[in-house]
Amino acid sequence: MKRKTKMMWTAAALSVSLLAGCSGNNSAATSTPKKESANTASAQGTTQTSQVIEPHKGLNQPPVPIKMERTGPHDVNVEMTAQITDIEIDKGKIYKAWTFNGQAPGPLVVVNEGDTIHFTLKNMDPAIPHSMDFHAVHAAPSKDFASIQPNETGTFSYPANNPGVFMYHCGTSPVLAHIANGMHGTIIVKPKNGYPTDKSIDREFVLIQNEWYKYNDMNDFANGVPSHVVFSTKALKPGEPNTNGDTFTLKEHPLVAKVGDHIRIYVNNVGPNEVSSFHVVGTVLDDVYLDGNPANHLKGLQTVMLPASGGAVVEFTVTRPGNYPIVTHQFNHAQKGAVAILKVTETGEDDGKATMGH
Repeated sequence: MKRKTKMMWTAAALSVSLLAGCSGNNSAATSTPKKESANTASAQGTTQTSQVIEPHKGLNQPPVPIKMERTGPHDVNVEMTAQITDIEIDKGKIYKAWTFNGQAPGPLVVVNEGDTIHFTLKNMDPAIPHSMDFHAVHAAPSKDFASIQPNETGTFSYPANNPGVFMYHCGTSPVLAHIANGMHGTIIVKPKNGYPTDKSIDREFVLIQNEWYKYNDMNDFANGVPSHVVFSTKALKPGEPNTNGDTFTLKEHPLVAKVGDHIRIYVNNVGPNEVSSFHVVGTVLDDVYLDGNPANHLKGLQTVMLPASGGAVVEFTVTRPGNYPIVTHQFNHAQKGAVAILKVTETGEDDGKATMGH
């Protein structure tokens, strides 16, 4: 592992001071920062966790595009940016999210089984350290997932030797606050020998489920219930839909397929707290690969249970035209927004007609 920045042992302590009332289990961070910026000192004066901390007030950083480049047969460079960006999670409701690359969930990362990921994290947050925890890799968390201080950069390397659909998230303490505020996403590791059903697939989509709570409120993150549970889609190819986690986009602008298509969805529940009961109304899941691993093959399921961070590859056929709601069958969460629409037409193009609710 190579690091281009000093990794300070005070990351946990600094995060706690920035999130008053979030002391939790952070007693291990005992050292004191050598120097405080004016922004950090101001943030430490914040007394209510449900308010925007002082350095974030008025801050809405334009999304910085992710950079991904294959540099060899088994080497991929990935550069991501931690930043503060406003996200509309419901009509007219703006959440000043802590994000990767201005998206929540963050941008999709796709690599191949056996690749080494050379990962760089730039931290544009003026006040809070951030980090990256990839569930898809073998690593030493204390070193390879180390926190990057504000306005600094860190570089790490690790192998992705297991195929599947995995969560990634900020791992800086308190982890719950960083994930709940928006620092989560999905990494797909494509199996080197593919899936047994590859030749029959007509269309592929990515769906991610996440939750939103009271803004930056650690008590609500830990003890409350989500105000919104939502789906987003991420583009597998340039030009495909790429959305944030909100209650409305995938209803107003549905995914589209053609009658008879065999559909594959890479699905990930990034939580941070709730289970997803993933279900497609109007069809049966012909093939399911739990966590996206070809070895975990199930057939003929109605619903797939996804724990927080859990992923899957699900495949099904759409036999008739119409609107197919995609939901979590925990309907209290569907009521809070966790519904996407797959519109199926004779041509495979959106006919412009209104979609149904659910």
